Amino acid sequence: FALVICFSCNKDDPSSSGENYFKPQIGDDFEWRLDSIGMEEVPRYNCKIIDIDAFSATKELIDAFHAQGIKVIAYISVGTWENYRPDNALLPPEIIGNIYAEWPDERFLDIRQIEKMRPFITSRFDMIKAKGFDGIEPDNMDGYGEDNGFNLTLDDTKHFCEWIIEEAHDRGLCIGQKNTEELVPLIYTKFDWALTEDIFNQNTQTDYSPYISVGKPVFSAEYTDVTSVAHFNATICKEAIQLKYFAFLKHREFTQWSYECK
Repeated sequence: FALVICFSCNKDDPSSSGENYFKPQIGDDFEWRLDSIGMEEVPRYNCKIIDIDAFSATKELIDAFHAQGIKVIAYISVGTWENYRPDNALLPPEIIGNIYAEWPDERFLDIRQIEKMRPFITSRFDMIKAKGFDGIEPDNMDGYGEDNGFNLTLDDTKHFCEWIIEEAHDRGLCIGQKNTEELVPLIYTKFDWALTEDIFNQNTQTDYSPYISVGKPVFSAEYTDVTSVAHFNATICKEAIQLKYFAFLKHREFTQWSYECK
């Protein structure tokens, strides 16, 4: 399923194309909003980073956030075909796999076939750049753990992620790891940040600490259908602060409502 502060990249960093691009920092506050946002709502936000849907966002909306000093991250799926998106024709049928059971409007993609994926991914990344986003949240990288129809492996995912990281950096965009804790030790030096869901509820929170060890932030969303505000305050916030994660509580509908550690 979209984040804010920045600094210039290190040109000696092999994960960088050599361009300057925005990177979130540890301690930045992060907002995640995937429903429709009206221009009149923008002044309500004072976060450093907001993560929103790449397709529904307009350049005018992104400019309005920028005018308030807020950096904007684009939510985009990189591992699934979504039947409601306008760019489906860019995917050849042979790389569209099984239905994603949890999200029946989506099907898994054969991420091993990068050349066949290229028009789809580069078109989306070009759109994100043209609209003025500062970075990318690439969703659905964890298809290897699902009934995807292609027998995908973690190594396939690592190879695919290395490619999309390069594509993002070449456009002057930061890019984060979304979930997929098994991938962390393989690629945390290349992604710019991490965004997680339910890791405290699932007791996998420490799996993302390598990001903090190299000065990269971890943004951790927990959900109100499994975690109460009281539990979030009493238990999760204490541990998140110790881990140096930015933890926040959301409804799964990703509306404006958000609650963060005080």
